[in-house]
Amino acid sequence: MGKKFEISEEQRKELLKEIKHHKKNPGPLMPILHEAQRIFSCIPLEVQKIVSEETGVPVAEINGVVTFYSSFTLHPKGDHIVGVCLGTPCYVRGAQTILDFVKTELGVDVGGTTEDGYYTLEAIRCIGTCGMAPVMAFDEDVYGEMSVTKARRLIKEYRGK
Repeated sequence: MGKKFEISEEQRKELLKEIKHHKKNPGPLMPILHEAQRIFSCIPLEVQKIVSEETGVPVAEINGVVTFYSSFTLHPKGDHIVGVCLGTPCYVRGAQTILDFVKTELGVDVGGTTEDGYYTLEAIRCIGTCGMAPVMAFDEDVYGEMSVTKARRLIKEYRGK
């Protein structure tokens, strides 16, 4: 499929240190995975295997946890996170059309990162700005009353920053 995830010796040592630190506590898997996410910006299979070898937790169980919780990711995220809200008010007001446009414009599917590593596209759920539906977020900035035209402009503006 893709190329193998590269783990530097420094990253490996830091992960092993964190595993050793958390392994002595009850329920060590979640704290270890949070540290792995911090160290590598993602938790691919190569990292999951190290965690499994050091903790005795099967890779299948670790992968189940990593893929269940949205705070973990299998692939590195881009420099900027583009999110299109698919909560009910946004969806009813055309968010799917906007998401479909953004997918085409960036050339990635939801959860994907552009080849240059600049954008990661996410489908997000309600962020509490339903009165401005549909909404789109660029990192921490939220934009309401979104349209395909506005989305195109914002993508170009952020690319220029």
